[in-house]
Amino acid sequence: MIRVQVPATAANLGPGFDCLGMALELYNVVEMLPAARGLSIEVSGEGAADIPRDGQNLVYQAAQKVFCQAGYSPPGLRMRLFNQIPVARGLGSSAAAIVGGVIAANLLAGGRLSIKEIMGIACSLEGHPDNVAPAMLGGIVVSVQIDGEVRHIKIQPPQGLKGVVAIPDYPLATKALREVLPAQVPFQDAVFNLGRVAMLVAALQQEDFTLLGAAMEDRLHQPYRSSLIPGLKKVLAAAKLAGARGVTLSGAGPAVVALADTNFDLIARVMGDTFRQNGVKSRVLVLKPSPVGARALEVK
Repeated sequence: MIRVQVPATAANLGPGFDCLGMALELYNVVEMLPAARGLSIEVSGEGAADIPRDGQNLVYQAAQKVFCQAGYSPPGLRMRLFNQIPVARGLGSSAAAIVGGVIAANLLAGGRLSIKEIMGIACSLEGHPDNVAPAMLGGIVVSVQIDGEVRHIKIQPPQGLKGVVAIPDYPLATKALREVLPAQVPFQDAVFNLGRVAMLVAALQQEDFTLLGAAMEDRLHQPYRSSLIPGLKKVLAAAKLAGARGVTLSGAGPAVVALADTNFDLIARVMGDTFRQNGVKSRVLVLKPSPVGARALEVK
């Protein structure tokens, strides 16, 4: 049996649209083993009522891609999925499913594919590497696709930094959140984000938390998505007033992540209260960055 653990991820981190993400200590676990015939999928935890138990399951689809490329064909497959990552909230649930599927399948096939190959399969399924790379590698990862290959640089999370994550109780599909984005943005907004993402990467590398507030500002996606998330601007402002170093949508949202090195409980309470005052129920988690990505818990 193969057991693989995969962390949640907060992508973009403000200005790093589709190229920056951070792994968080909230995990899904994929168990996979060959069977005599057919497909059996059990799901518990987050999304259990809605996740498909057939060929439409994302973990299964990812595994099939690996089996095909590796030339491995089990007569049947049994999977058990234990999910802590909320589905369709901006915390990388689809990337975690895909990464768990490709890594477990590769181990089941005898490790025939390289990390580069399984990263390529995962990114082709997800569509972009900003969640896939940190889910696979852990830490904070800058990733881009160059000539069809994912190139990445990992930054170890600064000591003492945590993510305070407010998670609304309603899902928002990434597809819908991408559809509200414009085909073009003003030149000055592109320049704004270029400066912010450069500053954000440098600040994280040098552990300079004083720069995070400005460095995590964004003009490429967050303003357009805010109309779909009631109270978003007020939550962002309230978290900063409570002591967050920087605050932004997690991925496409609707979850909001505040990076902080103190006042975690206050920030969590203020974010939850502000969402509630705007008619949104939410839960708030204080999560450490996960320095390691997907890893095998059991291989036998």
